[in-house]
Amino acid sequence: MANSVDISVVIPLYNEEESLPELYAWIVKVMTENNFSFEVFFMNDGSTDSSWEVIQKLHNEDPEHVRAIRFRKNQGKSAALNVGFKKTKGDVVITMDADLQDSPDEIPDLYKMIMEDGWDLVSGWKKKRHDPLSKTIPTKLFNWATRKMSGIYLHDFNCGLKAYKGEVVQNVDVTGEMHRYIPILAKNAGFPKITEKVVVHQARKYGTTKFGLDRFINGFLDLLTLYVVTRFSKRPMHFFGLIGTLMFFIGFVAMVGLIAWKFWKLSAGGDPGLIADNPLFYMFLTSMLLGTQLFTTGFLAELMSRNSAKTVDYTIDETLGE
Repeated sequence: MANSVDISVVIPLYNEEESLPELYAWIVKVMTENNFSFEVFFMNDGSTDSSWEVIQKLHNEDPEHVRAIRFRKNQGKSAALNVGFKKTKGDVVITMDADLQDSPDEIPDLYKMIMEDGWDLVSGWKKKRHDPLSKTIPTKLFNWATRKMSGIYLHDFNCGLKAYKGEVVQNVDVTGEMHRYIPILAKNAGFPKITEKVVVHQARKYGTTKFGLDRFINGFLDLLTLYVVTRFSKRPMHFFGLIGTLMFFIGFVAMVGLIAWKFWKLSAGGDPGLIADNPLFYMFLTSMLLGTQLFTTGFLAELMSRNSAKTVDYTIDETLGE
């Protein structure tokens, strides 16, 4: 990698003006003590406080190490990471939150695990958390579901403190709310060497948590999306076509059976009545219609997947350090 540095630190942030100077000073201290060449990339995700002014001040004081991007509006953590990843020059890329709950003192060990031990991705595990039960209980449930669905056995998928081999972040696209599932994205991109490290979780010093119930719900919806996309994005007909064919077949066979029963009653001298008067007729017809629609959806998705080009644009207001 041309003009590479040892470590790139990518920090997505939203309204964290109070913590930024202390966080950056802490990072510089760790990097200096370990003789790392480094860059710190602040991704200002549409903050409405003075976070950008603080970042500009840090850049003016240390233009060699401070880089930053400001979005015009809040795009979400995934967008911030996705853009930041493509700009990094580090042999190892470290991500951490800006609220001082992630400790920069973990950086040397994370770097060693990537460069010396050969891991592609190391995810932090906040074994002892300083969060309320309203956050820790949903987090445990979310991590359990993600482990079962992905087959990657990490305790804390959503920990902001992670280390990546530089080429990993260049080969994953983090869209939507998929930052929670970067280990899964990395594995699917051909980087299976994934592990975790117990890290210190510090109590929040400034501001308030951005966690809400909507993020928890969206996380599970994104997990279902990821499950389908990673398995069937290249072959959507295998998913929709299979379900559609089964529904159509079941509805068709049942409809034939219903018609045969009507003819049998008629031949036996009974009065079967109109077939349309039987509620089962509408159930079987609905099954056939839904099956046809799903099959058609799979066919159209197959055509789109073969001809579409994926582009994701974010509105960037200002850039520092390029």
